[in-house]
Amino acid sequence: MAEGEQTRLVAWSREMRAVHERLREALEVTRLALAAGEPARPATRDLLLFCHGFCAALTAHHEGEDRSLFPAIATRHPELRETLDRLRQDHSMIGYLLAGLGAAVARDAPPDELARHLEGVSAIMESHFRYEERQLLSVLETLALDADPADVLGPL
Repeated sequence: MAEGEQTRLVAWSREMRAVHERLREALEVTRLALAAGEPARPATRDLLLFCHGFCAALTAHHEGEDRSLFPAIATRHPELRETLDRLRQDHSMIGYLLAGLGAAVARDAPPDELARHLEGVSAIMESHFRYEERQLLSVLETLALDADPADVLGPL
């Protein structure tokens, strides 16, 4: 295998870690926007913008994994199908939580309610990311997948 090929193969594990880190940062920016809001009107323009951006980025990340990454892994590593099913279930649960967060922001929910939504998303997201990294990073180091990382792992 040529040196450039190995670099591309290993890049999938680095790409996943980098996307997870950027999503963690986007969640923190969203929390900061909530904390900076006025108590009487928590759904400031910044909060709406950051929440929408974070929710869209996390959703695109999971949709890309479900559409491209997980099928490629399942084909090459059938022993991981149960793990991939669990990760897809997490994606569904996170999607449900994101919808609840989006609805709370849209109806101008009080800051404490928005904070609870963010904490719920954060807890499940972090647990999901850690499990996914433990289970898949070594597989991703050798995964030959000819695709754009933004299509596979989301545009963030």
